Amino acid sequence: MGYLRARHLLRALVLLLASAGMTDAVAGDVSIGIAANFTDAARELAKQFEAETGHTVSASFGSTGKLYAQIRNGAPFDVFMAADERRPALIEAEQAGVPTTRFTYARGKLALWSPASNVFDDAERYLAQQSFARLAIANPKTAPYGLAAKQVLERLDHWQTLQGKLVRGDSIAQTFQFVASRNAQAGFLALSQVKSWTGEEGTLWHVPEAYYQPIDQQVILLNRGADNQAAVAWINFLKSDTAIAIIRDYGYDTDN
Repeated sequence: MGYLRARHLLRALVLLLASAGMTDAVAGDVSIGIAANFTDAARELAKQFEAETGHTVSASFGSTGKLYAQIRNGAPFDVFMAADERRPALIEAEQAGVPTTRFTYARGKLALWSPASNVFDDAERYLAQQSFARLAIANPKTAPYGLAAKQVLERLDHWQTLQGKLVRGDSIAQTFQFVASRNAQAGFLALSQVKSWTGEEGTLWHVPEAYYQPIDQQVILLNRGADNQAAVAWINFLKSDTAIAIIRDYGYDTDN
C-alpha cells in the first residue's frame, strides 16, 4: 500500500508540475497604450484581468493624440485605448489595427472642479465673471477632454475672452495635477478623476452632456497584438460584466 500510495503521489506531483508548465506557456504579456483619463480604472481592470487570466499588463498612459503619434512611429503596443473614437478609426483606416476589433469601451463625462470648497454656486456665472487667475484644461489638439472643454467654453461664449487665463496640460492627467496642486483655481477634468480623488470634496459641476460632443472612448487591437493571446484576452475582458461594472464604478457610461 505504501508503494502504491507513493506512486500515486508522484504521479499527482508530475501532473501538477506539468499543469504549471502549461500555464506558464500560455500566460503572456499585453502592452497597452491608454488614454490618461482612464488611468485609475485601467489599473483596477488590469489587477482583475491578471488575477483571472494569469496574463500580465504593461500599460503606458498619455494623451490620445500623443499615443496615436507613437503608434504611427512604431511604438510596441498591442492594444490602443483612446479617449475618442477618431484616432482608433484612423488606425483601422490606415490598416494598423485588426478590423472589427474596434468598439466603445467607455463614454466619458466632463466636469469642472476645484479642490477648494464653495468656489462657485453657479458654474456658468463663475466662468462668466472670470474672477479666477487660472483655469486648467487639457490641450484640445491632443486630448479629447481638452477638446470637450473648448466646446463648452465656445458654447458659453468664453473661449476667446479666457485665453489669457487658460493653462493647458499635455494630457488630462497633467491638467488634473494643475488643479489638485492649486496652481489653477479650477479646471475641466474627467469626472472619473474627481471620483478617484481622496482629498477634500471641493466644488464640482457636472457639465451637461449637451454642452460637448460625446466622449466615446474606443479601443482597437493593433496588428502587433493580433497573434498575442494576452492581447486578444484583454479585448474580450473589456466586454465582460466584471469589466463593465468596474468601468461604471469609475464614473463612465457604457453601451452595455
